[in-house]
Amino acid sequence: MGDYVVVLEAPIIVKDVETSEDAINVAVSKVTKALNKEKLDFVRVEIGYSQCPVCGAHFESAFVIGSVGLVGMYLTLKVYNAQSIEHAERIAKAVVGKALKKVPLKVFEIRELEHDGENGIEAEELNGEDV
Repeated sequence: MGDYVVVLEAPIIVKDVETSEDAINVAVSKVTKALNKEKLDFVRVEIGYSQCPVCGAHFESAFVIGSVGLVGMYLTLKVYNAQSIEHAERIAKAVVGKALKKVPLKVFEIRELEHDGENGIEAEELNGEDV
């Protein structure tokens, strides 16, 4: 049995927005509200990043056309006692999918948590933050 950090990608569609910043704010609020409703406040919500195919620069994955926005988000959670990486993926998708029913979820990253002999699980860093 292993413990994993699973990062899922989720595309969130928002309506009646004018700018990408508005789209991000509405999307974060929408996802956070849905997760909290299912008591999933342990899931970390972050804005996704895309890479320009021409220059390679990274930018927030938020696009607005008309008054409809598409925001790419990362949802991070720890999965404990999974039998395999695939099992951790299924657990994470089932847990988050319960709150975001019609949102397709794709695995962005899965990492096994490191164990030390004395204290159990060591805190790993994910994008410079403790998990």
